[in-house]
Amino acid sequence: MFGFGDVARSLAERLLARDDAALATLRGLSWADGLLVLGPTVDLPWADGVSYLGQDPQAPRLLLPTQVRPDVPLDAFERALVRQAGNIEPPLAVLSNPPRLVSVVSARSIARSRLVAWLAEWAS
Repeated sequence: MFGFGDVARSLAERLLARDDAALATLRGLSWADGLLVLGPTVDLPWADGVSYLGQDPQAPRLLLPTQVRPDVPLDAFERALVRQAGNIEPPLAVLSNPPRLVSVVSARSIARSRLVAWLAEWAS
C-alpha cells in the first residue's frame, strides 16, 4: 500500500497507533512526500485514500496498484518497466498519482522512531 501527501501522513498516524509487535510484521519505505508499506494483507492498516498494491504471477517482479490494470499483457508490461528502470533493482512498485517506479529491495521493518521522525520532517 502507498500514499502521498496527506494520505501518507494519515497512514503514518494509523501505523503509530499500533503496538511495536504489529509494526514488526510490516516493512516500509518513505520519501519526502510519500510512504509505502508492505506486509501480509491482513496486517495492513486502512487509511482513507491509500492505494493497495498486488502481485500477479504474470509479472512477479512488479507490485501493481490493485485498482488499475495495464492495457497490454502483464508480462510485456513487466519487461518494459524493468528495462526502462535500468539500474533500479526489482521488485518494483508501480505507484500512481503521481506516477513513480520504486524498488522495494530496500524496504525495512518499520521502526516507530523512524516513523515519528518522518512525520516530524513532513510537518515542517
